[in-house]
Formats: sequence, C-alpha cells, structure tokens
Amino acid sequence: MGKYNVAIAGATGVVGQKMIEVLEESNIAVDNFYPMASSRSAGKKVTFRGKEYTVEELNEHSFDKDIDFALFSAGGGTSKKFAPIAAKNNVVVIDNSSQWRMDDEVPLVVPEVNPKDALKTKGIIANPNCSTIQAMVVLKPLHDAYKIKRVIYSTYQAVAGSGIKGIKDLEEGVKGGKNEFYPVQIAYNCLPHIDDFTENGYTKEELKMVNETHKILGDYDIKVTATTVRVPVFVGHSESINLEFEKPFDVDEARELLKNAPGVIVKDDISVPEYPTVLDAAGNDEVYVGRIRRDFSVKSGMNLWCVGDNIRKGAASNTVQIAEYLIKENFFGKEN
Repeated sequence: MGKYNVAIAGATGVVGQKMIEVLEESNIAVDNFYPMASSRSAGKKVTFRGKEYTVEELNEHSFDKDIDFALFSAGGGTSKKFAPIAAKNNVVVIDNSSQWRMDDEVPLVVPEVNPKDALKTKGIIANPNCSTIQAMVVLKPLHDAYKIKRVIYSTYQAVAGSGIKGIKDLEEGVKGGKNEFYPVQIAYNCLPHIDDFTENGYTKEELKMVNETHKILGDYDIKVTATTVRVPVFVGHSESINLEFEKPFDVDEARELLKNAPGVIVKDDISVPEYPTVLDAAGNDEVYVGRIRRDFSVKSGMNLWCVGDNIRKGAASNTVQIAEYLIKENFFGKEN
C-alpha cells in the first residue's frame, strides 16, 4: 500500500483525540499528519505514532496542501464551512457531524453494512449518529434475512456523547456539584432528552435514528420510532431494540446470523446469566448483542439489547474504517 497524507479536524476534542488513537492503531501508512482545530486550540501539542505535532488552526487555506483524506469531528457549523473547501481541493472528507448525513449527494456509511456507498462520494462521506451506527451493525443481517417491518428504539446513552461538557457535568454531579451543560442533573438520574426538541415532540437525536436507519438500510418503508435517553454512564451506549419482521424467524437461527455478522459479538446466555453491558464494549470496536428473544405480542417480533463504545465505533473507529475501505478499494490510486 502507498502512504497517505491525513488531516484530523477537531483534533483536540473527545472524538478527535480518539480518532488519533484509532488511526495510530490502524494499518494505514501515514506519510504526513496534520492535526487541526479552532483558534482556541491551535498551538496545542498532540502525539501520533511517537511524534509530537503542533495543532494547526483550521482555516480556508488548511487544505491547500496535499491531503488525501480528512477526518472531521469539529461540529456541524465548522463542517458546513470547511468540508466543501477541502473537497474542492480533492480531499476526501469523512465527517462525524450531522451536517451532511441526510444530503442526497453524500453517502452515509457504516462499513459493515453499506461500504460500497462510500465509493459514490463526491468529496464528502458522512459518519452516522453514534446510536444509529451500533444499531445498523446488528440490524443489517436481520433485515437481509427477515425484512424489518418496524423498529422501536429505546436508548440509554452515555454522557461522552455530549463531549467534554457532558462528562464534566457527571463528574461534578457525583461530587455534589452543579451541572452546567444539561438542563437537569445527570448524576443519579436519567434524562429523556438528547439534543433539541422539535415541533412534533421528538428530539433531533430521535429523528436522526429514524432518518438514518432508512438511508443506511436503503429501505424507506420500515416504520421507525425512537426514545433516546441520557444516562449517568461515562462512555458506551446501550439500546433496547424491538423489531417486527415481514417474514417468520427462528430465534436460534437469528442468533447464529448475528454470531456470524461482521463487527458483532453475541453474549446471550440467560442460564449464567450472560448479557452485554457497556463495560464489555468499552475500548472495543465491536457491537455486543444479547437478550435476543421473541416478542410474543406481535406475529413476527423480536427484542434484543445491544451495546457499543460510542466514542470508538460510534464515531472515531467508524470514520477510520471508512478510510480503510477506500484504501482497500484503491480509491486514492496509491496501490503498490
């Protein structure tokens, strides 16, 4: 394989730092590495593969140099402004914000689910919402086998999904301090409120799961609803997913399908009892699934529980995996 020039925009944030770590662990041969951030963070030092780098200020000229791909985790407004500039300079942007996800011209990609969509990029590829990513890895093999008719998501999402402000609120809250970011105390509490509320009563996070499920699975006939909840956990999202299928299914067969699915680890033995928690997923890129059982209230229904590391698979690792797929497909034309 050839060597690649890589930028990370938002390199000093929670996800940006994890992107550096995951990129470091990957087999991608990096020639030149460019960490970028806002003017507030420019000048800070980051380390990548044993070498120290000074963080550059992200500006209109950041992508004038030769860069193959840029991993963005700098927020929607920043991405809206700078991703097109990078794309015009022949940089492939893999963006972690919500800015481009529902753009018809932009692929929305989970490598285990719809990797070929990444090859259709016109310069920008969107990374899905963290809670959607882990659900898609689990739902794809089930949808292929039984065709999903309806999905009901109930999520239990870690404060790391809110970045450093959410983490600090939980840290301070357990010490008896006041929260500054969440509208209600998060310590020892659950908040049925992630992102802003919309006119229909759903939050933006809930609508992301609805819309992104349709786009990634390529099936707009699936009925999808969601309730997303912030819980006092630092890292790792948990999801209770209720499915209704068009076709009949066998629970043991479904379990085997999931065991053989890429990026999935099944932990499901109630005799132990054995089921996955976010502590299993922490630091890993796989999505863990358990509590797989029939929902007897409908003709062909299933309940399951899945957990994932929202900072790794839900953000940083998914972006790096997209880059790895593009490299494998010789998208950059650097194959030796």
